[in-house]
Amino acid sequence: MADYEDIEYNKPMSLSVWKKMIPFIMTEKKNLTRCMFLMFSVAIIDISYPLLLGYAIKNNIQLQTTDGIWGFLAVVFGLVIIQAVNVYGFVYLGIKAEVGMCRRLRNAVFNHLQKLSLAYYNKNPVGYLMARTNSDTGRIGDLIAWGLIDFTWSVLYCIGAIIAMFAVHWKLALIVCSTVPILALVTWFFQKRILTVNRTMRKLNSKMTGAMNEGITGARTVKVLVAEKQSHAEYSQITSGYRKHANKMALLRAIFVPTTLFVGGIATAAVLGYGGWEIVVLGANLSILAIFLQYAGGFFWPIQNIARILTDFVSTQANVERVKDLLEQTPGIVDRPEVIEKYGDEANPKKENWEPITGDVEFRNVTFRYPDGHRNILENFDLHIKAGTYVAIVGETGAGKSTLVNLVCRFFEPTEGEILIDGRDYRERSQLWLHSAFGYVLQSPHLFSGTIRENIRYGRLDATDEEVEKAAAIVHADKIIAKLEKGFDTETGEGGDRLSTGEKQLISFARAVLADPRLFILDEATSSIDTEMEMLLQEAIHTLLQGRTSFVIAHRLSTIRNADIILVVDDGNIIERGTHSELMKQRGHYYELYTRQFAEEKEEEALRA
Repeated sequence: MADYEDIEYNKPMSLSVWKKMIPFIMTEKKNLTRCMFLMFSVAIIDISYPLLLGYAIKNNIQLQTTDGIWGFLAVVFGLVIIQAVNVYGFVYLGIKAEVGMCRRLRNAVFNHLQKLSLAYYNKNPVGYLMARTNSDTGRIGDLIAWGLIDFTWSVLYCIGAIIAMFAVHWKLALIVCSTVPILALVTWFFQKRILTVNRTMRKLNSKMTGAMNEGITGARTVKVLVAEKQSHAEYSQITSGYRKHANKMALLRAIFVPTTLFVGGIATAAVLGYGGWEIVVLGANLSILAIFLQYAGGFFWPIQNIARILTDFVSTQANVERVKDLLEQTPGIVDRPEVIEKYGDEANPKKENWEPITGDVEFRNVTFRYPDGHRNILENFDLHIKAGTYVAIVGETGAGKSTLVNLVCRFFEPTEGEILIDGRDYRERSQLWLHSAFGYVLQSPHLFSGTIRENIRYGRLDATDEEVEKAAAIVHADKIIAKLEKGFDTETGEGGDRLSTGEKQLISFARAVLADPRLFILDEATSSIDTEMEMLLQEAIHTLLQGRTSFVIAHRLSTIRNADIILVVDDGNIIERGTHSELMKQRGHYYELYTRQFAEEKEEEALRA
């Protein structure tokens, strides 16, 4: 994860990086424009308060009269009401802009992730992608909405206050403005160092989150290995580093705040000194001194605000770069323009143009190398599988059994050669068209949060409750589901963690059955089911595969003796092919695998007996 977190955090401000955010900003232009108009009104009223105080001192307090006081109070009360409405308006619109922008950013990132190929997920950790989808987009939305609002107010207030001060007394205005460069220099000095520490803290915070996630999800493993002490030590090391930098941040802020207050105090003292001298010696009006004391006290906050926002824009640039890079990732597998024109895409599938699939599959002179690999997994490979054929794929762990399946499903495409479905290169038709014809049951199936009924219905969203229950009965999942407290309405939990692996596999089987696919992929799908349930499931599988093209990655070789063709994979190559009896007669690699496994199963039966 460190490689992803160390992305050039010290880059200078670059407007070109932010261009990718313009479409998302423009979707909230109405809310942001209204906010800026309200901030203009807020700034004007804030600037007018010292002038109103000066007016009251000059015309009422010094003269000790109440003439015109009710009109003055009415004006002040009216401005207070308008200011309250302004604040309500910009807070409401600012939140709408932030939430709207975050929503569109997150939807764009999530939708783009759905389009990326499996190769991208093989290279990028889940935690990294989740951080891009949630944390980075949230920070960007927050900064754009509130950063623009605060920046608008700060700039308008500074300009308006300077104009007002020079209009009232240009000499005192020069005194106040002369401290601005000092304040800007102090702010730049500290903000630069605060930014550096803040970036380090953010990286450490990501590591803390990752370590906490591993500690929670791997709690059982930690306890079994009695590794609590080591786990705690590793986490404590990260938190110690975070505490060290947090203390440094606290020290910087503790020095920065009183330093800026000191600079502001110098300005106030200078105004009091010179203003007081004019009042005593030259007979100047006390109201002028009151006005400038107000401006001197409030002039430095917007300066600091501007510096903070500019710093935040530089800091958040790393978040923008990561989101931008993700959105610019090109899917490894993309349908051709003419294919999309005819068959549609994810947003607009043109199912009326989808031809029915019979299930004939042919590998024609296929060479394949993984995108991040350096050698060919398949070379000039040919295989013709007629519709309705039961194909079993066997081999040692890590031999490359899933490669063929990934190619058939078009999760990857051939480096050279063609894969034909029903006699046509499958690149001539859409991925959606192909995937809609597949039923896929994994060794470690994934269930979505929700009920068992909802998870099975993912196989066909328009299925009735009766059809869902019938699909479960075909694979004997109904017997397991009936034992659960709420039956089909039982919540599966996150990723199905409330169910055993065997139960999840049965539900995954039922989901595939409900889809009624023309092609079945079974990836060691019975490996986590007990022997009794496996026998029942094998009967169901035999019925299901009738008339359908099926690819079964087998763990227990005894379950695939009836396969029409068995492919033996070793080191990514097909080294043997044939029926069970043909391969046993050859006394080759398959024979060795089968006899060894058969002997092991006999030993297990003897031990159980």
